[in-house]
Amino acid sequence: MRWAVIDTSVYIDHWEGGRHEALLSAVRRAFIVRHSSVVLSELRRGARTRPAERLVDDLFRRAAVQWAPTAADWWEAGRLIRAIGSRRHWDAAKRRDFQNDALIALTARRYGATVVTTNAEDFHSLAADLGIPVLIP
Repeated sequence: MRWAVIDTSVYIDHWEGGRHEALLSAVRRAFIVRHSSVVLSELRRGARTRPAERLVDDLFRRAAVQWAPTAADWWEAGRLIRAIGSRRHWDAAKRRDFQNDALIALTARRYGATVVTTNAEDFHSLAADLGIPVLIP
């Protein structure tokens, strides 16, 4: 069985707009879904209403297995951000925003997992540099 990590963007689209139900069903059938500690943190940080907090808390409780970046992933993220950011002429703010995407991608690569995301631009760059599979609806 293959592994998948669902990115923050997919959860937000699904919870706020009911989008990606068919995609999520297909992913659950084709993959074992593992949760990224980075994604869970991003979701918690952005949960600004009580119902949103409950959704994130429930997801966290159901996330029996969480994958977290290692020290080596953090180190490699710095290199990736510098390299991709220099190629694309990103400012410091964009490089800072890209850090979590890099950490999610590096963690997925360690396990041979596919990243499921709607953030096509950033994850296409990461897929090209890291050779990770990315599924974009």
